[in-house]
Amino acid sequence: MAGSFGSSSDDEIISGINVTPLVDVVLVLLIIFLITAPVIYQSAIKVQLPKAATGEQAQKSPLNFTITKEGTLLWEKEAVDWTTLKERLEKMKDKAAQETALISADEATPHGIVIKLMDSLRQAGLTRFALNVESTAR
Repeated sequence: MAGSFGSSSDDEIISGINVTPLVDVVLVLLIIFLITAPVIYQSAIKVQLPKAATGEQAQKSPLNFTITKEGTLLWEKEAVDWTTLKERLEKMKDKAAQETALISADEATPHGIVIKLMDSLRQAGLTRFALNVESTAR
């Protein structure tokens, strides 16, 4: 009889599980997660970036700073105060000199806070900065 394995009895229960469809579904879900995770991660901190027509794409850097409109300073999505910032910059002083610091400041952030951050970075030996903007060119 067609479809039987080793026995001609029609009363046997087929107990094999086909895992191929399960693997396919899991892989599709994994791909969807990998695509959407950066979008979710980027929108975790609400910062209204200034708009500029001449904005360029910045390179990835371990020195990503965000300043919210309330003046909160974040380093890689982790809130830090000014003394902690100086301590952490001192620890990585040798490596930081070759990096470019990416600063993302809200439109409503007071100019003085951005300058204070840039001054702290320069005191730690960083001389290259990139200011993150939202591009208006399409």
